[in-house]
Amino acid sequence: MLERRTDLALERRESFPGDDVEISGVSLDRETVAIDKSHGIRLDISTVKIMNEAGAKKMNKPCGSYITIELGDISLLSDEYMEKVSCEVGKRIEQLTGALSEKRLMVAGLGNRYVTADSLGPAVVDNLNITRHFVKEYGAQFLKKLGMGEVCAISPGVMAQTGMEAAEILESVADAVKPDVLIVIDALAARSVKRVTSTIQITDTGINPGSGVGNHRVGINEDNIGVKVISIGVPTVVEAEVIVSDRIEEFMKKQDFSDNEIQQFIINMGQTEINDMYVTPKNIDETVKNMGELVAMSINGCMQYDI
Repeated sequence: MLERRTDLALERRESFPGDDVEISGVSLDRETVAIDKSHGIRLDISTVKIMNEAGAKKMNKPCGSYITIELGDISLLSDEYMEKVSCEVGKRIEQLTGALSEKRLMVAGLGNRYVTADSLGPAVVDNLNITRHFVKEYGAQFLKKLGMGEVCAISPGVMAQTGMEAAEILESVADAVKPDVLIVIDALAARSVKRVTSTIQITDTGINPGSGVGNHRVGINEDNIGVKVISIGVPTVVEAEVIVSDRIEEFMKKQDFSDNEIQQFIINMGQTEINDMYVTPKNIDETVKNMGELVAMSINGCMQYDI
C-alpha cells in the first residue's frame, strides 16, 4: 500500500479501517462545538490518545495526547467568529498545560519566514503579547496588576540559516529563561487536501522540525529541552503524489476496480518525478497570516486573567 505521509495523528488513526475498530493502546474521541448554529459555523474536534508503547508502535508516534481542531476556511471567519474560535483553541491548549496565565511561558516560532508555507511559526510570534521585559523592568507585581502572564518568544530560524539545530538553540534559551512551559509552533504536512490550512493540531509530545517534508531534525520535547513542551501545528502542504493517487483511486473505484487492483496499479504506475514535490494552496500568504493571528490570539487569551 502507498505510504502517505502525514503529521496529523488523526489522519494516522483514520488510516486504520473505521472508528469502531479498536487499536490497542489508542483511543479516539470526537466532539462538535457550535460557533454559530444559525450559520452552520462549527469546530470538529478530535482527540487521539496514545497510551502505551503498543499504541505508539502502531501509530508511529510518541505516547501522548493529540487534539485536532478542524475549522474550515479561515478566510470566511469574521472578527467575532475568530475571537470565539480562538477561545476554543485556547481551552484545548490549557487542557494540556493547565492555567497558562499562572506560568512563565516561552513560545518558539519554528520555520523559515522567507518561505511562505513554512512561515507559520514566525507569523505567530509576530502577533504575541510579549511581557517578560516588563517583569525585568518593573517586577512581577506590575504584570499581576495588569492581569497578564509572563511571555517571551523566539523565532530560531532553520538550520540552513543558522547552522544550528532549533533544539540546540531552544535548549540554551530555556536554560537561561527557565520557563514552566515551552510552546513550539510549526507548519505541518497533511494527508488530506481538505485539511491543509484548515486544521490545527495541539499535542503534548513535542515536535521534530522539518519532519513534514522529510527533513528530520533533533526533536524538541521535554526530554531534550528539560521543560514541558506543547506543539501547535497547522498543515500547509500535501504531497503531490498523494493528490495524483487520490484522483486515480477515485476514478478507478467508479469503474468497479477492487481495492487490491487499485493499490497495485498505483504502486506499478510509479511517480518518481513527483516523489519530492509538495503542494500548497494559492492563497497561502493570506491563510498563514490569518492562522498566525488566530494561534497568537489563542495564546494571548490564555495569558490574560481577571484581576
